[in-house]
Amino acid sequence: MSDNAGMNKLLMAALVAAAFSVAPAAEQRLPSVDAPAALKTVAPDLDARLARFKPVKMPYNSAALSTRERQMVEQLVIALRQLENMFWRQSDPEGLALYKALEKVNTPLAQKTRHYLWINGSRWDLVNENEPFVGKQPMPPGHALYPADLTRPQVDASVAAHPDKKALIFDPYTIVRRQGNDLVGAKYHDEYVPFIKAASAALEKAADLSDDAAFAKFLRLRGDALFTDDYFASDIAWVELNNPKFDVIYAPYETYLDDLLGVKTSYGASILIRNDAESQKLALYQKWVPDIQDALPLAPADRPSVRGHVTPMEVMDAPFRAGDLRHGYQAVADNLPNDPRIHEQKGTKKIFFKNFMDARVNEVILPLASRVMDPAQAKRASAEGYMATTVMHEICHGLGPAFARVKGKNVSIREAIGRSFSGLEEAKADVVGMYALKWLVDKGVLPKERLEEYYASELAGIFRTVRFGTGEAHGRAEMMEFNYYTEQGAIMKANGRYRVQFAKIGDATARLAKELLEQEATGDRARADAWFNKYDTMPPDLKTALAAAGDVPVDVDPIFSFPETVD
Repeated sequence: MSDNAGMNKLLMAALVAAAFSVAPAAEQRLPSVDAPAALKTVAPDLDARLARFKPVKMPYNSAALSTRERQMVEQLVIALRQLENMFWRQSDPEGLALYKALEKVNTPLAQKTRHYLWINGSRWDLVNENEPFVGKQPMPPGHALYPADLTRPQVDASVAAHPDKKALIFDPYTIVRRQGNDLVGAKYHDEYVPFIKAASAALEKAADLSDDAAFAKFLRLRGDALFTDDYFASDIAWVELNNPKFDVIYAPYETYLDDLLGVKTSYGASILIRNDAESQKLALYQKWVPDIQDALPLAPADRPSVRGHVTPMEVMDAPFRAGDLRHGYQAVADNLPNDPRIHEQKGTKKIFFKNFMDARVNEVILPLASRVMDPAQAKRASAEGYMATTVMHEICHGLGPAFARVKGKNVSIREAIGRSFSGLEEAKADVVGMYALKWLVDKGVLPKERLEEYYASELAGIFRTVRFGTGEAHGRAEMMEFNYYTEQGAIMKANGRYRVQFAKIGDATARLAKELLEQEATGDRARADAWFNKYDTMPPDLKTALAAAGDVPVDVDPIFSFPETVD
């Protein structure tokens, strides 16, 4: 360690000590709860709700790891548990208080309620349009990231009256609170000091145990970034990792908790161990990323070249998760970082979680397809086809416009679009991904005979995702896609089963891709809101068909080898 680095560490320690002494009391103590009273309000169909999530073991195979590697993983687990503590306080502190109180209530109802709190990461049921399953409080649109009763017009009025405070109010890394009649923003690193201190220490120990110098450097940079909420340098180091054996997602990246402004990030994390054989198969897609960007149905000025950008792709097993990667929707892939500056300068990393993808396909997608799709087309859906659509989905998160053009200025697409951004971005990745798959087939890169397999697999995936409802970003996105494709005659129902009209789906996909790309490029919030409001309602016949397949799980409930804890 250099002298400067040592001084920086000492300074950081001093800042931590000072911040700890003044950390907000609300973050040191959870709200008090009346557990017996809460149990009287639990949804009467709790058993049926729990049955929608199938427990699936996600084993951690440490036999092939060295002693140092096992010790490193143990430190990463500690770091993830600290992030779990921070996520709950962003999502639902009252729900966390209830979860902890119910630990001491040894009744079946208490333990089932506690389990469902853990599945959702809150008191609100993701699969039931975020309605409360315990208690009566409606889900605040910004969870605990804002005052529960705050509205977008109130935010806009406050910012108009105090433009000097806009930066903190819209900062991705601040909690917004009322101060008298005004709004103020408090940085995450000031709110969660005790957990950040412990997390950084664990990341430092993991770095000391790593035999990969680049990975160790990243862990140290990420540990430092927790104290500043400036992830740029560590994101650069992360994207530049070259086929690491071990990796981690560890940051407040996604904005799924923020349906108020659509900009606040929540902490999410996963430990990753490389699946080398599967990773090598991705080279084919990686080669064509710049050409796909150039071929998008969007004005050249809005699709900046990505030639020369780093586009690492990793197939990994995830033996442990925390935060927004653990609760609710179980992701099978990720495209990160989300910072448009990283997209412009470097690109993004695409990660595919092999153990979670296998569980989703085998336990949910294929059984559901056999119940709601045309039998012949259901047989065309496959794990390989779903993998192809997922790969292109993640690639296309990093393609299209980097910024929105608003009044002649480049503006963050998240900020410009607001609450509809998460659904729009997920839909864009879906639809542009399918557009890109057809483009690769038309170019002879992928076999023509597999195109119908890709479309059938995509439709099977849509049926899985819309069961989450439109209160969840992926569910809202794919509900819109289903309704648009149905309107265009690209999806039809016959004899009680759904099928893709292969002669129409390609053109419909191209039209929808153009629409969604233009929404992002223009940053037109009204256009995006109107589009989703038109198309995001589940039609009655689909609701009936999915209800008839209610015995098929909605998602998996991962069981890890490491105990899951939260303080």
